[in-house]
Amino acid sequence: MIAIGYDIGSSFVKAALVDDQTGKSIARARVPEIEIPIEAQASGWAEQDPNLWWQYLCDATKILLTKADISGNQISSIGISYQMHGLVLVDRQLKALRNAIIWCDSRATPFGEKAYKNLGKDYSQAQLLNSPGNFTASKLAWVIENEPALYQKVYKFMLPGDFLAAQLSGVAQTTITGLSEGIFWDFKNDQIAAALFDFFKIDPAMVPDIVPNFTPQASVSKAAAQATGLVEGTPITYRAGDQPNNAYTLGARSTGDVVATGGTSGVVYALTDQLSGVELTKVNTFAHVDYQPNKKMFGKLLNLNGAGIQYRWLHQLMGNIGYEQLNLSAEKAPIGSKGLSVFPFGNGAERMLDNKIVNGHISNINFNIHNNDCMVRATIEGIAFAMVYGIEILKNDGVIIDNLKVGNDNLFLSDVFSKTIADTLGISIQMLEATGAEGAAMASIAGLNGSENNTQSSISKTIAPNPKAKEESLAAFEKWKNQLLKNII
Repeated sequence: MIAIGYDIGSSFVKAALVDDQTGKSIARARVPEIEIPIEAQASGWAEQDPNLWWQYLCDATKILLTKADISGNQISSIGISYQMHGLVLVDRQLKALRNAIIWCDSRATPFGEKAYKNLGKDYSQAQLLNSPGNFTASKLAWVIENEPALYQKVYKFMLPGDFLAAQLSGVAQTTITGLSEGIFWDFKNDQIAAALFDFFKIDPAMVPDIVPNFTPQASVSKAAAQATGLVEGTPITYRAGDQPNNAYTLGARSTGDVVATGGTSGVVYALTDQLSGVELTKVNTFAHVDYQPNKKMFGKLLNLNGAGIQYRWLHQLMGNIGYEQLNLSAEKAPIGSKGLSVFPFGNGAERMLDNKIVNGHISNINFNIHNNDCMVRATIEGIAFAMVYGIEILKNDGVIIDNLKVGNDNLFLSDVFSKTIADTLGISIQMLEATGAEGAAMASIAGLNGSENNTQSSISKTIAPNPKAKEESLAAFEKWKNQLLKNII
């Protein structure tokens, strides 16, 4: 039999088939050909039509079944990974009432700040483990105040993965992991956060049924079977946000394991069973995929909004020369890009900068010495340095980082990017082949048995720090950081 996994991002829907006995990848698909559109009706807004996610999930499923030359009755289980922190509102027929307000939308920041001020730091630290910030609960508060007529029609609120599971099954469900990422969960009492619900005037009846991450949660409905090519009754056995799922995919299983991603946003995610809360407003702590009230495991998440989207922006400006050519161009420029600095903060409010909107910046450009190679390298280094800056914040919150595990994907495919991080921090980067969709598929196999699977992907490449480059990389980073602190934030 074969497991299917989905990874619902803000750019693409990715899907994968995995042999449920060996864990080996059988086939992959990514749709659409051009990235999923993000709508922005006002500055700082970011919305997507959740029906597009569903359409692309159906398309990806059909592509995989055709590519692998299998039928739907050979699929044993379904796993879902999804973009975190989004808000989907549905009616009683589980149809979306409006566009999803996605993770990089910053309109709700004032609502989170007001809740943090009124509920207090002690409550936020002890019970929410986070400032309410710009997360799903604050986005729902924005809807309550600004779209009251629509709110009256809401049956349930959902995270993006919950919405897709509902389209597959016809059942409204969520998880503790999902509720925690939306800042709906009270960790002290292990229940929904009553004080926050009261403050935001959220109706608790709108919380979907809560199910474990690893378990048969629901099954494919007749309508979904017709839409996807799957078979009615196929079990959905796993769902998780993309960053907890990425950690699972890359083999993070215990305290001290740290993973990183360099997609549209950049994320460093560290597992721990201990809490510090020193950086409460900059570092976010969520229930990890295997969180249980009697065996707690948390994921400390450091987010950089402007990562791959910054590089994509440069790519578009420079024409269709391909990312591989851009990476080769960056290698022609020296470490430090001859003093040229790029600050990749042009994708909304940055959590690690206390939810400030500082926008992107290019500094110290000299028309006589800086060429395309310098511009490309400065962009890559700027994203890498922003991630290093975030890792410094994580370390201040008690996280020890000896090495990073990353996927063989996105920004980490750039040698300049990977080596800049490794050399500046003096740590090794272990690269693994598995994708988020394959991780979700593997996790769904574990979900059939109701327990976590310890199968881990093999390391395909190790990027060791270069002692000879460390001094130059550190000097370039310190110069970049000083400009950030003095002139930007």
